[in-house]
Amino acid sequence: MDTHQEAVSVLDAAPALPGERSSRVGLTAAARDLLRTLKLQHGALMFHQSGGCCDGSSPMCYPDGDFITSEADVLLGTFDLDGEGIGFWMSAEQFEYWKHTHLTVDVVTGRGSGFSLEAPEGKRFLIRSRLLVVPG
Repeated sequence: MDTHQEAVSVLDAAPALPGERSSRVGLTAAARDLLRTLKLQHGALMFHQSGGCCDGSSPMCYPDGDFITSEADVLLGTFDLDGEGIGFWMSAEQFEYWKHTHLTVDVVTGRGSGFSLEAPEGKRFLIRSRLLVVPG
């Protein structure tokens, strides 16, 4: 897939950090499809990214509110998926490492963490990253 086609198929989250106008996180079409399936089974959803430092680390998907966030977490953005918001959270400590990257949530075949909702589906979410480009 060329870069333009890939960019078109990614749904960017609405920015959540004060003063930001550019999205820090996106969803591939495959991630959106899996989230739709999970929403039917579990209701409202959220993501939390707490570890990993590079491409291939896995964000955890939970029923919204099942993972308790605090001032130790940063809301990077909210996806509008079929009229419902899905927040993408990251630990503040992890954000310090990733503050210069745009994160794209994708899906691959394989078992992820047993705590993330997609595990029984034989799929796992993972992060693909690139340099965050902020319009001037």
